[in-house]
Amino acid sequence: MKRIAVFCGSSEGASPIYKEHAKALGQALAERRMALVYGGSNVGLMGAVADAALEAGGEVIGVLPYFLQNREIAHQGLTELIIVDSMHERKAKMAELADAFIALPGGPGTMEEYFEIFTWGQLGLHHKPIGLLNVNHYYDPLVSMFETMEREQFMQPRYRSMVITDTTAAGILEQFANYQSPAVKTYLTAERT
Repeated sequence: MKRIAVFCGSSEGASPIYKEHAKALGQALAERRMALVYGGSNVGLMGAVADAALEAGGEVIGVLPYFLQNREIAHQGLTELIIVDSMHERKAKMAELADAFIALPGGPGTMEEYFEIFTWGQLGLHHKPIGLLNVNHYYDPLVSMFETMEREQFMQPRYRSMVITDTTAAGILEQFANYQSPAVKTYLTAERT
């Protein structure tokens, strides 16, 4: 893996622990010579993960829609800043550039990015690992929801292996190294063929 896309909040959150873990992730990526691909902003956890990666000598690629650049939140110190026309293009470009994905804590935008890339993996549009950095038990309710989806048969058991979680950057990256994507989802059965 050469490039890791990180989805995260444009806020720092209620506790300083979120920023600490964002910085630790940026540093861990740089130390492993993995480039950070992220949303291109200089605010919140986005800015923290980018700054930490840059300070540790890492490569950082930001992907930012032009309308956010005009709000003066574009990070000016990146290795590369790619300006795109829309949020849809941002996600597609990040997916194209990345070999794996990590979601730090964040709000609805982070969840939307995570679930879209998760769904693309489930459909076989990519075979890349996707992790939740579960800082301060932030993602416990989401992990519980995945268990409910599986129990209630709205998610096949084989896709639970796609729900990679850890409390540390090192733990997630270690799991990524051993990741094997599940077989592609199909609705065909013996009766339908």
